Amino acid sequence: MWPDLNALAVFILVAQERNFRAAADRLGVTRSAVSQTIRRLEESLGIALLQRTTRSVSLTEAGERLYAEVEPAVSDIRTAMEKTDTLRTRPRGQLRLAVSSIAERFLSGDFLAGFAAANPEIQLDITVTDEEFDIVSEGYDAGVRLGEVIEQDMIAVPVAGKERQLAVCSPVYRDRFGIPRHPKELSMHRCIGWRPSPKAVPYRWEFAEEGKEFRVEVAPEVTTNDMSVMIRLAIAGAGITFGMEESFRTFIGRNELVPILEEYCPYFPGFYLYYPNRRNMAPKLRALIAHLKRYEGFAGRDSL
Repeated sequence: MWPDLNALAVFILVAQERNFRAAADRLGVTRSAVSQTIRRLEESLGIALLQRTTRSVSLTEAGERLYAEVEPAVSDIRTAMEKTDTLRTRPRGQLRLAVSSIAERFLSGDFLAGFAAANPEIQLDITVTDEEFDIVSEGYDAGVRLGEVIEQDMIAVPVAGKERQLAVCSPVYRDRFGIPRHPKELSMHRCIGWRPSPKAVPYRWEFAEEGKEFRVEVAPEVTTNDMSVMIRLAIAGAGITFGMEESFRTFIGRNELVPILEEYCPYFPGFYLYYPNRRNMAPKLRALIAHLKRYEGFAGRDSL
């Protein structure tokens, strides 16, 4: 027999008040409703729980025993419900995010530090990964990826404006080996490639010419899953590498890297924060989206 938890909660109030009217007032219902609820509970258990007279209400032995056993459990349930309600009413708790390693603006220290400072009751748990997986089944609240690889049933909010990928090399490499004039000439150059995971094939470099996209399958002399390794090798003159312009911008500004083949590197929609379409969004996630939209340089403008 599955207990009627509502009836047990009414019973506990009557036991505490020793008065049907007082219990009814606390519940905001009629005295008759309380009496009928207790009667149904007693009938379901097959034993009297309360002794009623015109002047008082007292517990039977069965009522005393039931109250002693049930009241702590119901109190724990009430406490748990109150704690859950705080998660609904204000931003708090752990916020788990799966973020692409090349989402530079989102991973910037200023952005994340600003969010943490504004939301001290939220604990950020960030997994930086380039593997594609179902964030819902893996227990993440949201993710950050390029828009082209986000599932259609997700809600997506722009993290930045348009992005593009660039081929770059060091001035030392350029002066020593020259640079390709067309992406197809990359096969004649030393290249530093990227793969998202050990079992994946190296990423094929994507370009466009006269509005038509095409890929070049280079034969990298070095392949890694770490963009920082790619950048360090390129700066050292080890070859040409390929990645998001945002990742290279600082080094281009310092003339440690130079962009090449720019006319074949068009802009495209960039990174998005994405999450499942839930009716009742947790305040912790809503707080992140609000922070994203306020943060200078981010382009998130979609309504929730």
